[in-house]
Amino acid sequence: MIDVHTHIVPESFPEYIGRHFGAPWPSMASAEGCHRHVMVSGSVYRTVSHQCWDCAQRRADMNRMGISRQVLSPMPELLSYWLEPEDGAVMCRFLNETIAAMVADSPQHFFGLAAVPLQDVDMAITELDHAVRHLGLHGVEIAGNVNGNVIGDPRFLPFFQAAVELDAAVFVHPLRPVAMDRLVGPASLEQVLAFPSETGLAAASMITGGTFARVPGLRIAFSHGGGTLSTLLPRLQHAWHALPQIRQAIPLNPLQSARQMYFDDLVYDAATIHRLIDVFGITQVLAGSDYPFSIMDPDPAARLVGLGLDTAALDLLRSANAMSWLGRSPS
Repeated sequence: MIDVHTHIVPESFPEYIGRHFGAPWPSMASAEGCHRHVMVSGSVYRTVSHQCWDCAQRRADMNRMGISRQVLSPMPELLSYWLEPEDGAVMCRFLNETIAAMVADSPQHFFGLAAVPLQDVDMAITELDHAVRHLGLHGVEIAGNVNGNVIGDPRFLPFFQAAVELDAAVFVHPLRPVAMDRLVGPASLEQVLAFPSETGLAAASMITGGTFARVPGLRIAFSHGGGTLSTLLPRLQHAWHALPQIRQAIPLNPLQSARQMYFDDLVYDAATIHRLIDVFGITQVLAGSDYPFSIMDPDPAARLVGLGLDTAALDLLRSANAMSWLGRSPS
């Protein structure tokens, strides 16, 4: 089984050596036991455990969970799009070297996704090229928006074209989502209620912005089951047929475009996973856990078994779809 949705945090961060006073550069501070605080601008952003950087602990947890391989990507906040581009490039290079070292430690257990400074598209392409060609990473993690600019915006087309040319998989994770002002309750509701809307709008923008029409061959996966996209899609499909201005603006059939995307199954509910399969197709759904964070699915392997699928379908969800998304031959 391949778990496509897992995150890493380095054990420590380099000192900031840039020239921008007050840059929100992360650092680590000691916490209780095996935990550390990720500090940004003098405040605790998140407290994380050694599972984030300790490969031996990861392997032990994977064995317990029935996971053969993990796809490693940075904790999304570390993508650091709000840094000046040159600072973001330094942070991404450090993250990519860290992930490459973890993959090299256990190549039979890990795939690696890069971070890139997507606040500057040219610099992002340069870093993706380095990560794939020189560090051997298998793709890239990006957010659904970059400082408020959704990824379906035409400004990002050159980056997606570069990803195709480099044969790199793309994994989309929510970050600083929309509608935070509409949440009532604790701050952790950002992950629970705002992430799905953010992801659904990001995925929809790839359709309405025409990215798939312009970048054939793009292998892109959306976390958290694509958020609200499966619910938005019938409405968008109907409007594409009913409203000439939408039909004219969107070059490809929305449903056909959506079925070129991949989606993890991190929705915590069997009926919702079946809905993903029904809408997007059995070949487009991947296994994901959000390891090692507190909102993770603790037993993603059992989640799949509980779907009641036949062996061939289960094999697709367990690993074959992930290998297709990564552009790798089944092993």
